[in-house]
Amino acid sequence: MSRLANRISAGHFVVTGELTPPKGTDISGLKARAELLADHIDAFNVTDSHASKMSLSPMAAAHELTVLGVEPILQMTIRDRNRIALQSDMLGAWLLGVKNLVCMGGDPPHLGDHPEAKPVFDISTEDLIQAAGNLNNGKDMMDNLLSGSTGFHIGAVVNPGAEDLDKEIARLESKVAAGAKFFQTQAIFDADRFAGFMERVSHLDIAILAGIMPIKSVKMAAFMNEKIPGIDVPNHVIDRIDGAADTVKESTAVAAEIIKEIKPICQGIHVMALGWEEHIPGVLQLAGVTREE
Repeated sequence: MSRLANRISAGHFVVTGELTPPKGTDISGLKARAELLADHIDAFNVTDSHASKMSLSPMAAAHELTVLGVEPILQMTIRDRNRIALQSDMLGAWLLGVKNLVCMGGDPPHLGDHPEAKPVFDISTEDLIQAAGNLNNGKDMMDNLLSGSTGFHIGAVVNPGAEDLDKEIARLESKVAAGAKFFQTQAIFDADRFAGFMERVSHLDIAILAGIMPIKSVKMAAFMNEKIPGIDVPNHVIDRIDGAADTVKESTAVAAEIIKEIKPICQGIHVMALGWEEHIPGVLQLAGVTREE
């Protein structure tokens, strides 16, 4: 069992983060960010060509984190590979020391830096989750026996701010039925709305890690409100950032306040710093979040 799974099972409030592999082979920056945050974060998502921009294999980056003694969460997307390649990659990841997966669709290729790339989407996210569970049980998707199984801690994503929340919760339930044990959410800015979502999924035996995203600028907030489904940065938050003499200090305070509000009702947080990784320790300290043993 992964350290992340053990900490969730033990009832610890967990913190996950996100690292984006470089567009190239120089991983010194990725390693430096991981080492900077290793004492503050339980496990790091390693993104899979984030925003459909071609980058270093997340499996290779995840393995390098294990060498450092840092626990990775490998993002597995159905965008680029068919079911044969996905299962093969999961087996390879396990052999390289990766114990956590988060299964997702992935951003459409036309939005990235290879817009003419053909999307695959051979199977659904639920199929991918179930396939990972099959590998844990020593079989592939066709029930063929494996010579050696895996033991992945399987996660997925959910958007508590989705416009059609009924549909989103139904999809969440189907992912749980497929075998997902933990969920990382889209960025949360409205604690009351998140509380309503948590009440509606309270019947499920899963861990919810609430997305936390510090607002770097008014421009960023406006972009997210306009372009990213399910994100709604409230006007009062935008006004605070706009009127701040120190944007970093105010953004850190806002993020910490949100964490304090939601901490009693979820199992952890997933921090998406988007280049502000050096400010994560300050956010966690201000929110009173520590990695208790």
